[in-house]
Amino acid sequence: MQQTTPTPPTEGVLTARERKRLTKPENERAIVFVLAFTGLIASFMQTLVTPIVPELPTLLNTSPSNATWVLTATLLAAAIATPIAGRLGDMFGKRRITLVLLLLMLAGSVIAALATDVTVLIAGRALQGIGLGVIALGVSILRDVLHPKRLGGAVALVSATLGIGAAVGLPISALIAENFDWHMLFWLASALAVLALALVFFVVPVSTLRTGGSFDFVGAVFFAIGLVGILLAVSKGGEWGWGSPVTLGMLAGGAVVLVLWGVYELRADNPLVDLRIAARRPVLLTNLASITVGFGFFASAAVLPQLLEAPSTTGVGLGQTLLVSSLCLMPSGLVMFFMAPVAARLSAARGPRISLLLGGFIIFVGYAIAIGLMTEVWHAVFIATAVGFGVGFAYAAMPTLIMRSVPATETAAANGLNSVMRSLGSTVAAAVLGLILSSNIVISDGRPIPTAGAFQLCFAVAGAVALAGVVAAFFIPRQEPADSTASIPVVQTREPALS
Repeated sequence: MQQTTPTPPTEGVLTARERKRLTKPENERAIVFVLAFTGLIASFMQTLVTPIVPELPTLLNTSPSNATWVLTATLLAAAIATPIAGRLGDMFGKRRITLVLLLLMLAGSVIAALATDVTVLIAGRALQGIGLGVIALGVSILRDVLHPKRLGGAVALVSATLGIGAAVGLPISALIAENFDWHMLFWLASALAVLALALVFFVVPVSTLRTGGSFDFVGAVFFAIGLVGILLAVSKGGEWGWGSPVTLGMLAGGAVVLVLWGVYELRADNPLVDLRIAARRPVLLTNLASITVGFGFFASAAVLPQLLEAPSTTGVGLGQTLLVSSLCLMPSGLVMFFMAPVAARLSAARGPRISLLLGGFIIFVGYAIAIGLMTEVWHAVFIATAVGFGVGFAYAAMPTLIMRSVPATETAAANGLNSVMRSLGSTVAAAVLGLILSSNIVISDGRPIPTAGAFQLCFAVAGAVALAGVVAAFFIPRQEPADSTASIPVVQTREPALS
């Protein structure tokens, strides 16, 4: 008998093994838990090294400027990889790309755990940063697998993990750093990455919605070069000098490359980011608001620890340890977790635009109060908690606003771009607030300590940025346009009249 070789699967078509797996009933709660847990692990990687940054020059026998790249590498890798991973997820399956990102995160964690010099540690941290793309992919997976009634709360929870993991993970990192060898931080990260890999592989179903097509390599390269130029100029401008040729050259060069990238994307058949969709009013304004929310969230995480840890001899600082200051910020993450379902219900009842407006306004009020309320430890806890309330509402709304305005085939890519906007806001906050704090100092025991005016100015700037985000959100259309291809179709809330 003549034997026939099996026909290879067509691009975008599920294999027999994948189809068999899809016949099993899905446990939606388990899927939400796994994706939220994976997002927490990924966001934990952001603050993993925060407790040891001041000691890194001594631990690795390097300069302070080289040590800062341990943080910068993670930021750059996450910003570049997230939209690229989103596009690959739309094309080849979101679960598959999520597993790839988690494998890279695991590799980075192991490399960092074995590192004995700063170069190896930076390489490991860059791979860990790539893993942050799993949050945007997780939101997009929820859209594909959950019943619409359960989607809002699940999207709110997974989106908020970007803040929850960073806030809750900081005291864990501080506790380990104070009591064990610093390499244990990365062995913990490795174990968490293995756990996330296993959970995603066994619980999350394969992706059925795939766009196929070809990957835009040219667009990805242009995007990476342009974004690196701008982010490096913003994040390193204080160190290099804002008027230095290097900073100005990076900033101008990055902007030019991104303009050329935009022209190329508009003409590409399969663009990395569909700029025509990104220019839609709801998407554009939501992304602009995302920058301000990212700024507001990072301001809390960057300014409050310095206020808490500054020596009380200056009359400004609160003289707390790193562990205590980390615990003071923990309520911010807990609030985001518990407010996710509340924000989802508000979005379902009044629309995600209202949730975004409310979140931005709460952040503004929190920083406005902070200007005159910064002399006690409980003041810092109150400010962090208030900002957490606002960020929780805003983070819950943004993915829904995006997905209501983009086709289903662009879900992951659009969410990835939105994550980049949040990261851009955080990067700008680090540069602006760092400049303010370093330019207004007093010397105490040989250490430069920011003045009370510096902290107040930081809070004022953060509040003003949050208010600008409220204005942007106000102009998001109240009524979503009818679009049968929307990633989350708009559901009519009124019952049709009986004939």
